[in-house]
Amino acid sequence: MEKSSHNTVTILLQQWQNGNQTALDDLLPMVYDELYRLASHYFQRESKGHTLQTTAIINEALIRLIEDQANFVDRSHFIAIMANVMRRVLVDHARKKKAQKRDAGFQVTLTGASGEVMFQDIDLIALNDALNKLAVIDNTQVQIVELRYFCGFTIEETATILGISQTTVKAEWSMARTWLYRELT
Repeated sequence: MEKSSHNTVTILLQQWQNGNQTALDDLLPMVYDELYRLASHYFQRESKGHTLQTTAIINEALIRLIEDQANFVDRSHFIAIMANVMRRVLVDHARKKKAQKRDAGFQVTLTGASGEVMFQDIDLIALNDALNKLAVIDNTQVQIVELRYFCGFTIEETATILGISQTTVKAEWSMARTWLYRELT
């Protein structure tokens, strides 16, 4: 996203938070393609047969943000929060499905930095529970996992969104994967 568009999104987010509802109408077309890409990336990692649609996860996440009256610093902060909310939407959906049919739920594959598979077919609920435990220890690592794994952002994009160095993202990403591996095996 180019700099002027980034600034426009930030201004619209601020106007929306200040009560200007038409700012949301102007904002959504500007960020929808990026949100669609995020949601699509989530589904690339899901098992066959899931019932949520890409647009449904976006819509549900936006509804939750509006209901929660979330506050955003800028576009990057908005994207980071959307990544978290999309994960929660998927987990809530998996929990409902699991309640309806025993052993149902989303399965995910977590790969390492060089592409090697660290986990195959992890229950999304178990992964979410592990991420919640990790958040108590290091919330930055959870944000990195959400952005890198769930949303498919590069090291550079993740560093920009979180406002930290690429070196920090690489180190924290490695530590988070190691911690999750121990927690889930």
